[in-house]
Amino acid sequence: MEIFLWIMIVFLFVYEPIFGYFDFQKFKVNVTTIAHAREKYYIHTIVGLWVPTLYIILLVLFTEVTFNQIGFTLPSINTDVFGPVITYIVFALTGVYIMAILYYMIGYHVSSNIRTNLTEAKNKQKEKSEFLAIMPVSKKEKKLWNYVSFTAGVTEEIIYRGFLLFAFSYLFPSLSIWFVAIFASLLFGLAHTYQGLLSGVLRTAIVGLVFSILYAGLGSIIPLIILHFLIDYMAKLGEDKQTIQDSRITKIP
Repeated sequence: MEIFLWIMIVFLFVYEPIFGYFDFQKFKVNVTTIAHAREKYYIHTIVGLWVPTLYIILLVLFTEVTFNQIGFTLPSINTDVFGPVITYIVFALTGVYIMAILYYMIGYHVSSNIRTNLTEAKNKQKEKSEFLAIMPVSKKEKKLWNYVSFTAGVTEEIIYRGFLLFAFSYLFPSLSIWFVAIFASLLFGLAHTYQGLLSGVLRTAIVGLVFSILYAGLGSIIPLIILHFLIDYMAKLGEDKQTIQDSRITKIP
């Protein structure tokens, strides 16, 4: 079975960090010159995430790997892996973050002030970061982004938490869980080179480490899939500057 695990690990080392980066550079050019470039990029992203995920599912179906081993179990609190202090700190921070997400998600739909502030903040981020060109603008893009968010939530948690933590622990049983989690998180960061070769990778790797601790503390990737989806879904909320300006004009008596 080891050879099949290594095939997947090598793929994760090469495909997203290298191909994904250059594919995004191509997208940045296309999005300014080609119609429906975002929609095509979203579809390409969805396919690119489901292919390795299906490979992992095939491993479960045709080898001794089980769904339980890649995190498809009911959640239950376990503080033994990273210790109670680290585990509960991460739980607390995650709880605060979830409340903030829900506040802005609900507020965006019921409060014009929150909607305007969130949109303006998003537009300022777009001006500072090239990777935010990936964010949806049109209604059709936002609808398609829902599928991207769902896909990323399911597939990236299966790949980078469920599979990688199991694979590294299986192949290197003498390694500490911290080394396994950090190494898996670095691969998760490298899968997001399009967010920045240094800052983007580091930031995403830290998020990956937090998710790894959550996974160990809950014993299940199911809550992580939901959280991951909410984070990606949140990114689509916002309107372009012209829409904000138009809405302000209509309020002038």
